[in-house]
Amino acid sequence: MATLTKQLESEGYEVICASDKINKIARLCEMCFTILKHRNTADVVLIDTFSTSNFYYALITSQLARILSLKYIPILHGGNLPNRLKNAELLSILIFKYAYKNVCPSQYLAHEFNKYNFETVYIPNSIPIEGHPFKLRTKLEPKLLWVRAFDKIYNPVMAVKVLAKLKASYKNASLCMVGPDKDGSINKVKDLAIQLGVADHVIFTGVLPKEQWHQLAENYGVFINTTNIDNMPVSVIEAMALGLPIVSTNAGGLPYLIENGVDGLLTPINDENAMAEAIVKLLENQNKAEELSKSAREKAKKFDGDMVKKQWTKLLENV
Repeated sequence: MATLTKQLESEGYEVICASDKINKIARLCEMCFTILKHRNTADVVLIDTFSTSNFYYALITSQLARILSLKYIPILHGGNLPNRLKNAELLSILIFKYAYKNVCPSQYLAHEFNKYNFETVYIPNSIPIEGHPFKLRTKLEPKLLWVRAFDKIYNPVMAVKVLAKLKASYKNASLCMVGPDKDGSINKVKDLAIQLGVADHVIFTGVLPKEQWHQLAENYGVFINTTNIDNMPVSVIEAMALGLPIVSTNAGGLPYLIENGVDGLLTPINDENAMAEAIVKLLENQNKAEELSKSAREKAKKFDGDMVKKQWTKLLENV
């Protein structure tokens, strides 16, 4: 939301954002109040749409927009949205059938939504490519970086399992985990690190601004993504832009983002053995690691903010 807001404002759009409340009821109330307050001046309501409990924010705000005869655009983020389409068909119809457009940041979600004949347009998540300095790892080290919220759907415990496997061959292997705790998973991760004897080799930073974790990334060799459910994660795109070789699960939309063996490596979901083996292959083949890194940077350029901004402008100019 923050990135898109800046991009639209730079094009002369006025953007009103809601909400930054942590409490879910307070957040929903502020969203609805903001729509009501600006119902006579707003041209369109942009709704960040997720697949877990926050799915109901989209349901309620979209129906309020319909009642007020406001056009609305769901921006589809949740990697589990295809299951929502299947298991909550009526609610999905209420949100997505009556939308002005459904914006899909991944070809994966666009494909899934088209199955249900919901009108979609593909506009990827964006990053300012010039703000991501590329560093080619000319001597790859077994230092792993993980950037995500601590939530069971992102399977953070797998990262520690991968580290434990890797330490069998590389005693100097380490792991840095960046992100907030959403469902208590961080305690499970810390407990597991103790059980596996790797607690002294794992760093937990908590939430970091993008600039800080980008700087931190300079000291790490491989970016790992352990998720069980995913769409088009910006953190992976950013890591590609920074030059980190990527090893990720093949969940959801990730095969649409990463071409296995070309600009990253994909492994099965919840398979720490396969992910550890993939990392070892990179550590043992410096040329391949550099090849993946360079190709990933080229892929990341397709998500540059200027290109994405033009797509949003084209969409909104006809609202």
